[in-house]
Amino acid sequence: MPVIDHLVHATPDLDATIEAFARSTGIVPEVGGSHAGLGTRNALVSLGSSYLELIGPDPDQPAPAAPRPFGLDDLTGPAFVAFAVRPGAHESIEQLAAAAADAGVDPGDVVSMSRTRPDGVELRWRLTFPHPERGPGVPFLIDWGDTPMPSDSIGPRAELIDLRLVDPDPDPIRSLLAALGLTVDVEVGPGRAMQVRIDGPTGPFSG
Repeated sequence: MPVIDHLVHATPDLDATIEAFARSTGIVPEVGGSHAGLGTRNALVSLGSSYLELIGPDPDQPAPAAPRPFGLDDLTGPAFVAFAVRPGAHESIEQLAAAAADAGVDPGDVVSMSRTRPDGVELRWRLTFPHPERGPGVPFLIDWGDTPMPSDSIGPRAELIDLRLVDPDPDPIRSLLAALGLTVDVEVGPGRAMQVRIDGPTGPFSG
């Protein structure tokens, strides 16, 4: 079955958010690396079979030609903005994309990406780009292929306590998630939001 690969917490200041997460939970996120050409960099926290990605602008890269992903250029503060779904052992990302399309959501093209970890290991993956205007309830898709998944190499581990989605019209979101084989709470609310709580040894990190 498809599973949640990772949650995305976007921030205009990655260093400050790394410090805030460490103060709250007692876990220091691991530096992930830069996304060449996108103007972004990230840090990661293990959640067991999934992980948390903290992502922000990379001051060591020039401004990209296109807007940075996850609405980073318009953020006024940190926020949980998206989550990624990866296919099960006997599925492909193309099959997941077809299931999303059948549920009425065009996930977009599958593209190849890569980044190099601080230890020199190059990670390669394929994904559909997220669309922030759809809200965090519409996941993007990712497939790591033969590359070691980040969730297998990050430590120490935090615990995902709560994940729920809020949308003024939740039924299409519920239908999409069901088509992808996922069970995530979707509640009715005045706006689109992603509510997350992650616990560490010294306390929670939430948003």
